[in-house]
Amino acid sequence: MRIARTELYAGRTLLLVLMAATILPFISIFTTALHPSGSVPVGISWPADPQWGNFIDAFNVANMSALLYSSVFIVIGVVPVSLVLSTMAGFSIGLLRVPGANWLLLLFVFGLTLPFEGIITPLYFLAREMGILNTRFAIVLPLIALYMPFGVFWMRAHFVSMPSEISEAARLDGAGTWDLFWRVHVPLARAPIASLGILMAVWAWNQFLLALVLVEDPNQRTMAGALGAFQGHYATNIPLLCAGTILILVPTLVVFIVFQRQITSALLQGSVKG
Repeated sequence: MRIARTELYAGRTLLLVLMAATILPFISIFTTALHPSGSVPVGISWPADPQWGNFIDAFNVANMSALLYSSVFIVIGVVPVSLVLSTMAGFSIGLLRVPGANWLLLLFVFGLTLPFEGIITPLYFLAREMGILNTRFAIVLPLIALYMPFGVFWMRAHFVSMPSEISEAARLDGAGTWDLFWRVHVPLARAPIASLGILMAVWAWNQFLLALVLVEDPNQRTMAGALGAFQGHYATNIPLLCAGTILILVPTLVVFIVFQRQITSALLQGSVKG
C-alpha cells in the first residue's frame, strides 16, 4: 500500500511539474503582451496599466485578416485531398491487400522518417521548376505529399482491424470494390477520418518552415509562417511580438478545446491499432 501511494503521489507530482512547465511560458507571453509597447518586461509580472490595444495593433501590423484567408485557403487545399488519398490508399493496403502491399506500407513508413528540414532544399528547386514558387500552391502540394505517409498509416490501422465478415457479406450481396469502399467501409471509418482531418488541419495551420522558405509574400503564408517576418520587423518590440504570437495561437487553441474529445480518442485509437 505504501509503495502504491508513493507511486501515485510521485506520478501526480510529475504531472503537476510538467503542466507548470507547459503553462508558464504561455502565461509569460500573455502578460508580456499587455505591457506598454516598446518596453522590455522581466519575468512574469502583471502590468499596472494593461495595454489591451497591443492585440489590435499586432493584428493590424501583421495584416492578419489576409493571413486568416491564406491559412484557410491552405487548409482547405490540403486536408480534403489528403484525406481522400490516405483513405483510399489505406483501404487498398489494409483491406484489399493489393500485390506488394507490405512493400508499399514499408515505403510509407519510410516517409514518416523524412524531416521537413532535410527535403526543404529539393522542394524549393522543384517548386521553382514547376512555376509555383512564391504562391500558396508551393505550400499546398508539398503538404499533401508530406502528410500522406502518416495518413495512410493511420487509415491502414483502421481498415486492417475491420472484421473480414463485413466485406464477405457485402460481396455476397453483389457489392463491387468501389461499393465496398464507398458504401460500406467509409461510413464505418467516419471517426478515424474525422480525427485525421482535425490533426491535418491543425498541422497545416501551424506550418512554419515551408511557408517561410517557399513563399516570400507574408500575406500568402500561414499564420505561423508570418511570425518569422513579424519577428524580423518588430523583434525589438517585445510586447507587440508577444501579442502577435497570442493571436496566432488562438485558432489552434480553439480547435483543441472544441475537438479535444475527438483528438484524444484519435490518439488513443492510433496507439492500440496496428
